[in-house]
Amino acid sequence: MSLRRRDFFTLLGGAAAAWPLAARAQQQAMPVVGYLDATGAPDGTGPFLKGLSETGFIEGRNVAIEIRAADNDYTRLPELAADLVRHRVDVIYANGGTVAALAAKSATTSIPVVFAIGDDPVDSGLVASLSRPGGNVTGIAFLSTELGPKRLGLLNALVPAATRYALLVNPAAPNTKSFVAGFMAAADSIGRHIEVFNASSIREIDTAFEEIVRSGADAVIVGSTSLLNSRKVQLATLASHYRLPAMYYDRRVVEVGGLMSYGADILDAVRQAGVYVGRILKGVKPANLPVMQAAKFELAINLETAKTLGITVPPSILAIADEIIE
Repeated sequence: MSLRRRDFFTLLGGAAAAWPLAARAQQQAMPVVGYLDATGAPDGTGPFLKGLSETGFIEGRNVAIEIRAADNDYTRLPELAADLVRHRVDVIYANGGTVAALAAKSATTSIPVVFAIGDDPVDSGLVASLSRPGGNVTGIAFLSTELGPKRLGLLNALVPAATRYALLVNPAAPNTKSFVAGFMAAADSIGRHIEVFNASSIREIDTAFEEIVRSGADAVIVGSTSLLNSRKVQLATLASHYRLPAMYYDRRVVEVGGLMSYGADILDAVRQAGVYVGRILKGVKPANLPVMQAAKFELAINLETAKTLGITVPPSILAIADEIIE
């Protein structure tokens, strides 16, 4: 039996149309992780992928990653989370703090959500308890909020002559009020004054530092929200320009010229989140994965920056520092 030319190309066209469908079906068989990020350039992607690889998942080989980044515009997060849900991803990893985690949780009650945040996930309404999260949400808590008084005490030990402190926060971030309240109470206990300055955009960070200088502040403490954590070089440069001793949460700011930091290893927390996502892809229910808490906190000091600011780091601080940059 022979085929007419038209019949041949009709059959060929049908087969050709089926090829993309087959390819898509094969692609869909690969699990997809939705990466919801509150910032514009997720710098935790590497550690996250490392955590995934520890459970046997390699991007492009047996897992795909769909990234949605809000460019530090928190109002975009609900729609970005909803878009990941529409794409039927298998797990959502919420990066960039509590605000991203809450957006992911609000978008779905069925797709597992994993977070890495500095706030208390119980107080934030993300989980029922640390040991028994319940529902579809779990993750890593590195407790940056609770470390506020400790950070203030360390900065006071480094610059004991400072009496007026500026606290830089993002007012749009969840739990900012409780974060500020903790600092206020700690400042009162040591007889120091704290004034709060707000920045909810990159441009407002520059303006806030100008206002801090005009206020006569002797030192500044930088909050640990996703916006501020994503602007490491900008923060270090501004503090250096205005000759302000500054305390940060993230060690990476000290590595690019910041004076001092105290906090958990954020990148390791992101790696651990990747491990949790991998375990969920293998079938573990998020409700059965207790929220993991950071157990180690690190003090980092940049001696070159201290020298530039005319600060002599006391031996008591050097003795407890985990990382000294010279």
